Amino acid sequence: MLWHLADPRLRFLYDAPPPDEWVSLDCETTGLDTRRDEIIAIGAVRIVGDRVMTSEALSLLVRPRKRVGADSIRIHRLREQDVAQGLEPEEALRQLLHFIGSRPLVGYFLEFDVAMLNRVLFPMLGVRLPQPQIEVSALFHDHKLRKLRGPAREQPLDLRFDTVMAELDLPRREAHDALNDAVMAALAFIKLRHLA
Repeated sequence: MLWHLADPRLRFLYDAPPPDEWVSLDCETTGLDTRRDEIIAIGAVRIVGDRVMTSEALSLLVRPRKRVGADSIRIHRLREQDVAQGLEPEEALRQLLHFIGSRPLVGYFLEFDVAMLNRVLFPMLGVRLPQPQIEVSALFHDHKLRKLRGPAREQPLDLRFDTVMAELDLPRREAHDALNDAVMAALAFIKLRHLA
């Protein structure tokens, strides 16, 4: 993969990650279509051991190329004028990559966020995000299955973010804010690591 990297200054993405460190990540977007919708906010926070480093968080507004629709505004509360002064997507990605480094990524519904980021990243650098990815809902699923016996194991599990936070007895922040969601996913990740 490294030979495809268009900017050799970003070779650090492929370094060995610092031990016991991760980055919790969340994106807010104009919709849920990974082919057409756009990123409007990125939130990321480092996790070091059992600590969420909120004093070292990254919170970026991103200027989309298309208008922000009413449905998106209702969910994220980010209006056209809020994102108008945001960063160009490529600049936001550069800042994010420097923040992440080679640390593994943590998130809730992380596959979607990574797909949105890769859509900007691949044309820009010729590579996708190389970091390992840890899905909080999968950790929660495994945690719940370990506690269930018999026929209860066959029932579908409620993996909604609200449920994860409530069942883990973790503090809630206002949802659909990229940094808040990243912090909550980080808290869930730490607790689930201990419960495992």
